[in-house]
Amino acid sequence: MTDLRPSLFRPTALRAVARGVCLCLTLGALSPAMAQFRRDPPAVSPRIPGNAGLSTELKIAGQPTTADYIIAIVNNEVVTHTDVDKRVARLQATAQRGSLPPADELRRQVLDALIDEKAQLAFAKMQGVEVSEGEIDATIENIAQQNQLSLAELKRRMEADGLDFQRYRTSLREQILLQRVREREVGQRIRITDAEIDTFLQSDPAGQEEAALNVAHILIGVPEGASADQVRALQAKAESLRARVAEGANFSQLAKEQSDDRTTRDQGGTLGLREASRLPELFVRAVDGLQVGQVAPVVRSNAGFHVIKLVARENVAQASYTEQRARHILLRTTPQQPAGELVRKLADIRKQIANGQASFPQMARQYSEDGSASRGGDLGWAPPGMFVPEFEKALNALQPGQISEPVVSRFGVHLIQLIERREVKLTDAQKREAARNVLRERKFESTYEEWAREIRAAAWIEMRDAP
Repeated sequence: MTDLRPSLFRPTALRAVARGVCLCLTLGALSPAMAQFRRDPPAVSPRIPGNAGLSTELKIAGQPTTADYIIAIVNNEVVTHTDVDKRVARLQATAQRGSLPPADELRRQVLDALIDEKAQLAFAKMQGVEVSEGEIDATIENIAQQNQLSLAELKRRMEADGLDFQRYRTSLREQILLQRVREREVGQRIRITDAEIDTFLQSDPAGQEEAALNVAHILIGVPEGASADQVRALQAKAESLRARVAEGANFSQLAKEQSDDRTTRDQGGTLGLREASRLPELFVRAVDGLQVGQVAPVVRSNAGFHVIKLVARENVAQASYTEQRARHILLRTTPQQPAGELVRKLADIRKQIANGQASFPQMARQYSEDGSASRGGDLGWAPPGMFVPEFEKALNALQPGQISEPVVSRFGVHLIQLIERREVKLTDAQKREAARNVLRERKFESTYEEWAREIRAAAWIEMRDAP
């Protein structure tokens, strides 16, 4: 087997080293051997978000309403009263209290975002941007796994919730299309010159000193009007969860099972790598002084009690970042071997390893269909952002030596073991690349807004009055 490691550490991957948004790689297909090393583009959204990221909630479409009518026509696509109702309901269900505008303004912004989406989808189709059936299948398999359901159980849940499975597939396809076309069109408009990087490094110490943090949390919500006894019981629950994590329990799994934050629990509670100024101050204070992988004491917010874990910290001025060394077993899905069957097979392999019947490297050499199989599944040292999100989220949740549950990605099913973590100093070239990412991130939103306005201006839009 050819050693893939040199090709993995390509320059584009290093853009993830210091809080940058990777804008050069798309969701398009790579060769299977490279699948787990591909990053997704950032989720970009206008003021009130459209379908900016893939939703793993089973009720993403909301419950159907009885009366419906067309509010707007965008090219050949329609936006209905029900479309707006469902999006508003989802935002109200997932947003933190006080974070949304008044109801009338919320509906206006949601309608505005939906019109933008329809115009961008029409543009994507005109440009020939496509999403394969295989990508949709793998995404749905991953959503089923995150909800701890089989594919058949997922479909039954959808039927019980009044959702049509084909409409669900269409929704996911549109979300991926939006991500893909935004990534491609916005990314190619952004230009960062060497002179801008020089200026940033010489004259923007605040931007360089600001740490980028990836934190994960478990929220134990405290309802309004809770009695003192209820508050004490909820705090005790949070303290118990923190104690379980300290004893080695899987933080990501506990977040999925116990967290009341619906916006992050499917991702194991992770918020993603963000500048400290873009995180709640409470979270930043909680992880101050922690080492990567440590969990802070329980803290209280208006929403409830939080168990907070520091997943990663990056800082250009400190010139270091966290690398992880992992190994994995990859089984590729086929029509004859769907993801559900491979999940069961890898779960059995995991059990054999846990029982001491075989080692992870032995099983990787025997079963893995990745190029790393000959090395016992060893993927070598990898900086943040090297792996696809599904893989990286599972890896970040592990402690050294731990083995994940089977992880479904659009490329197959993985069993992952974290070997060790280390802090690595940035080279001068990586410092410049990190600075380039900071500048690119600063330009991305304004560039997106400019592009979105152009796409909307070129679209044919007809607004309709309510009947």
